Amino acid sequence: MAERSTAAVDVADTSGEESLTAEAGGATADGVDQTRDQSTADARTTEVEHTAAASSAAAPDSDSATGDDAPAGEPASSAVSASPVNGAGARAASAATRTPPELHSGHKLAGRYRLEECITRLDGFSSWRAVDEKLRRAVGVHLLAADHPRARSVLAAARASALLGDLRFVQVLDAVEENNLVYVVHEWLPDAVELTALLAAGPLEVHDAYQMVTQLSQAMAAAHREGLAHLQLTPSAVLRTSTGQWRIRGLAVSAALRGITSDAPQRTDTEAIGALLYATLTQRWPYEDDAYGLSGLPKDVGLIAPDQVRAGVHRGLSELAMRALVNDGATASRQDPPCTTPDDLVKAIAEMPRIRPAEPTFTAPPEYQRTTYQQGNYGRPGANAPVVPPVVPPPAPLQGRTGRILKWGVSALLIAALGLGSWQLATALMDRGKKPGDTGTSQTENGSDKNRPGAGKQLKIASAKEFAPNGPGVQEDQVPLAIDGKSETAWVTPHYKGFPNFGNLPSRKEGSGIIVDLGKVQDLSGVDVFLYRGGQKVEVLAAGESASAPAALSDFPHRLTPLSTAGQQLHKDLDKPVRTRYVLVHISSLPPDTTSGWYRGGISELKFRGTPS
Repeated sequence: MAERSTAAVDVADTSGEESLTAEAGGATADGVDQTRDQSTADARTTEVEHTAAASSAAAPDSDSATGDDAPAGEPASSAVSASPVNGAGARAASAATRTPPELHSGHKLAGRYRLEECITRLDGFSSWRAVDEKLRRAVGVHLLAADHPRARSVLAAARASALLGDLRFVQVLDAVEENNLVYVVHEWLPDAVELTALLAAGPLEVHDAYQMVTQLSQAMAAAHREGLAHLQLTPSAVLRTSTGQWRIRGLAVSAALRGITSDAPQRTDTEAIGALLYATLTQRWPYEDDAYGLSGLPKDVGLIAPDQVRAGVHRGLSELAMRALVNDGATASRQDPPCTTPDDLVKAIAEMPRIRPAEPTFTAPPEYQRTTYQQGNYGRPGANAPVVPPVVPPPAPLQGRTGRILKWGVSALLIAALGLGSWQLATALMDRGKKPGDTGTSQTENGSDKNRPGAGKQLKIASAKEFAPNGPGVQEDQVPLAIDGKSETAWVTPHYKGFPNFGNLPSRKEGSGIIVDLGKVQDLSGVDVFLYRGGQKVEVLAAGESASAPAALSDFPHRLTPLSTAGQQLHKDLDKPVRTRYVLVHISSLPPDTTSGWYRGGISELKFRGTPS
């Protein structure tokens, strides 16, 4: 079956552009492993080819989208060809250097998708994190000029990928050509973690590696049955969600964006899965070159089985990785036939004994203490049994008339003492609230609640926005969730890698937070901040009484709370009311996320107390 396109969504991580495999842009799903020499000799350099079925699903103007659809004058060699044998990945070689369209944060596509942050600019296209304002959710967007030689291929690849509808792949949501731009919109998974980040912490557990290779093999087998290949299956293209599901991004679109093609797409993707399994077992890249934050193998020694690289590797998974990788005929020690297609991998995994999760460990109970009532010792102490002191019986209760009188007398005294104490306590509490000249009306110690520091009514919040003095906001669309009165919703930051101060990014050098507008100048006497999670460095600042639209830290001179690490709730009653209209809840440092080396924070709810003007 001729291939409809070649790859899916995220191309943000370009650190390991030397990826696994890839060759010809009309990658067919029926490709079987060719010898290395034949693959190299037959490597095509034409643009990505698509069948009529995929083209018709793409758009009426791309019914004949093949490698010949490139504009006149574009050399056919502008496509990238990579051998599935060397594993060094795609060597992009574009004949005509093109600049991605110059767009900026805040630009809207189709009046709906607002660009937020540019993730990457490469080879004539750019990738963005954006917000779908219609559905109020984060999305990813790939952009390139409509006259780019690969624009038609990208559109056809995206539309063909969207038709698959397999939730094991990151879904393509839209593919549009308008205003001299071609853009592809795809899912954004904020709770998912790249395999690259997981491997940075060390090799995966055996069960996790087993689940990954199982789910990836089944997903790619289903894709190839529909004529779709990936060709860019690298650690940055594999995600693990918070529920433990593995998802693939990059089906069709990623390779089409780079012009990567392959004569043997099934072999290419199978080797890629083998390399990913090898990396999860050993934390090493199965080639000589370092890639994706992983060290390569020693030079001039060839491909070494995973269980020879690292002790304790599961033997069955080690052999499976060797069968999937291209290694000059050497497979596993049992000389099983190599796996050349994802279907072969699925069958090989089915033949393996199922790998179950590790059993939870329990603390051993304390050693059983032998008692004197064991068989053979019943009723008599053992030779080494400790001597138990005899139990002294309690004294006999008072008997006779005298005892009864004494008990009644003690009871009466206790009742009288209890009544007297209760009366004295009630009198003291009543006198405490009175002053000389009072007519009996109870008041608080200072005369009224409204004069007590921190007391007052809850102030109404007119609006709120993100504090972002050095660049665009981080999650502007989620700011209303911090003032909606619901503790289960929150404004949450993205994940930042390596540094708690928002990834040490120049655009976040002053942190972030939320600026609240109370609508008018009011007397503020109390603050309640409910945080998304504890461990954030937070301070609350207030602008001057005459401030108008403050945006920088210097615009908030009144410090309501000191900068300190807070728990999940920050409560403050001010000693003296502050007259202000604008309040900044400033976050300068984030707590660690569940994944090692990543940081994330946020605000669940904001409440302010005082006297309305």
